[in-house]
Amino acid sequence: MPVATLLPFTATPSRKSVSPTSFRLTEKFILLLVFSAFITLCFGAIFFLPDSSKLLSGVFFHSSAVETNTRTGTDSDSNVIVGSDEKILSKIRKDHEKALLEAKFILQKHAEVIKQDIQNEKDKVVKDIGKDGMDNRILPIIDYKRPPGATGHDPSDPQTKERRAKIKEMMKFAWDSYKRYAWGSNELRPVSKTGHSSNLFGSIKGATIVDALDTLYVMEMYEDFETASDWVEKNLDFNVNAEVSVFEVNIRFVGGLLSAYYLSGKEVFRKKAVELGEKLLPAFKTPTGIPWALLNLKSGIGRNWPWASGGSSILAEYGTLHLEFMHLSKLSGNPEFAQKVMNIRKVLNRLDKPQGLYPNYLNPNSGQWGQHHVSVGGLGDSFYEYLLKAWLMSDKTDEEAKKLYYDALQAIETNLMRKSSGGLTYIAEWKGGLLEHKMGHLTCFAGGMMALGADGAPGDKTGHQMEQAAEIARTCHESYARTTLKLGPEAFRFDGGVEAIATRQNEKYFILRPEVIETYMYMWRFTHDPKYREWGWEAVQALEQHCRVDGGYSGVRDVYASTPNHDDVQQSFYLAETLKYLYLLFSDDDHLPFDQWVFNTEAHPLPVIKNEATPPPNQVE
Repeated sequence: MPVATLLPFTATPSRKSVSPTSFRLTEKFILLLVFSAFITLCFGAIFFLPDSSKLLSGVFFHSSAVETNTRTGTDSDSNVIVGSDEKILSKIRKDHEKALLEAKFILQKHAEVIKQDIQNEKDKVVKDIGKDGMDNRILPIIDYKRPPGATGHDPSDPQTKERRAKIKEMMKFAWDSYKRYAWGSNELRPVSKTGHSSNLFGSIKGATIVDALDTLYVMEMYEDFETASDWVEKNLDFNVNAEVSVFEVNIRFVGGLLSAYYLSGKEVFRKKAVELGEKLLPAFKTPTGIPWALLNLKSGIGRNWPWASGGSSILAEYGTLHLEFMHLSKLSGNPEFAQKVMNIRKVLNRLDKPQGLYPNYLNPNSGQWGQHHVSVGGLGDSFYEYLLKAWLMSDKTDEEAKKLYYDALQAIETNLMRKSSGGLTYIAEWKGGLLEHKMGHLTCFAGGMMALGADGAPGDKTGHQMEQAAEIARTCHESYARTTLKLGPEAFRFDGGVEAIATRQNEKYFILRPEVIETYMYMWRFTHDPKYREWGWEAVQALEQHCRVDGGYSGVRDVYASTPNHDDVQQSFYLAETLKYLYLLFSDDDHLPFDQWVFNTEAHPLPVIKNEATPPPNQVE
């Protein structure tokens, strides 16, 4: 081949003389590229225009159709095809015009607005994916069997039956008021007739709905229960960027959902409980495994209350997860829940207890006690309750919990329990070895706790513990009887010549708390002494006279005032605890019997685990 043929055609001196049929190699290559590009453009236009499938049909099959029609001589069919092509082209034009208008509208927006629109779409997709993920969660198949005593029957005694019906009417009024004025909010402001939301729940909504579910079921208010269930299924959302109290969300939301599941068998409650439980697990990501008090449900970042003794976790908060988390493991098949709470015991067992007592503060980083402040009331109370109930809920197989409870109770009796000069037994608070002779309304639950645990007391202490329980119940009744409104103060003292009376203004309020009623209920069940029902009825009359307002039930700011000054909050625990315990006080013993059910600290009944499916009680991380 001549050398000249290997040069580019631009270097060919006599290009015009070259025959059209004798293109050089490079010229053929360029022509081939141009032709390929043209073909690609044509096919691209066909395939990527709107309704391309219809257009392709017209391009590839139109000619043959015309030929066929010509042969058969049917002009009408040909007109139909031509009309169809015009419709396709018209639709293409409309789609193009619509796309251009949308693009023009979007481009007229400010850049920041466009970015925000894009972010909103992303958030919506993530949220939808999260919901789908929860809906599609694979949970183990449960052979659901409702434990005995979920509902009861009317008492045979006419007066008891009438009083029980009255308490149900109180629940109906409280619930209907919430539905009317605050539906979907966490709580109700009954004086203002508006919703109220505590920062304890972050931006989770519906605390009253979830807290009241089991009370509605137990009182056989089934229509209201179904309304509440429907709200939970459609509206209860834990995908929130907010900080919540791990303790409060656990006892109210997790506990309420678990109880509603065990009572009704509705699968939505199991799914929601497990979903929320999983969102609480990051709270345990501390050096010791002692959980944070506060947790952001989206980021998983936790912290403790800034006022809590150098960043400590609080005994009553990290110690009040056991019942719910054991059931979460049972219902989810995930042993991690049980392992987390068993690890808390492991940490506590390593520590020295001052005089056998558990201080209220524990640093989750160092694993050491904070300030040596001991209380069976606020900051400590439900830790002791859950030691006893962990043993009972395990069908009395959790021997470690049993020992921890009775050892702690002995230390409380030795170091904190005292008798006033007037003969009233009370439980004081311990601060660095010094007693503060004050007893809180929260501490009044201890009478019921002691009665519940008396039967399993070591040695011959059963009778002794029942006597102590009765004494605590009497003291707490006196704290009510010695007020003007016959409602108990937040705390009462035994010093300066006073007994069972609040002496400080910030201790004189009553916020519809249940602890005294709770103790009356337990004492009635174990003794059938009629005075406990009478004391409970006194409380009903005081609630009706001083706390009932047009829009529900409200707490009062001073129980010693001649007329009530309402605080304008209907607490969710009033429906979950106070009214439920009153109802059970006037019910027969086979309604939620204690050998089948254990109440969490928010009065949500959880069944005794007869066949333990979770890790053995003594298994730790």
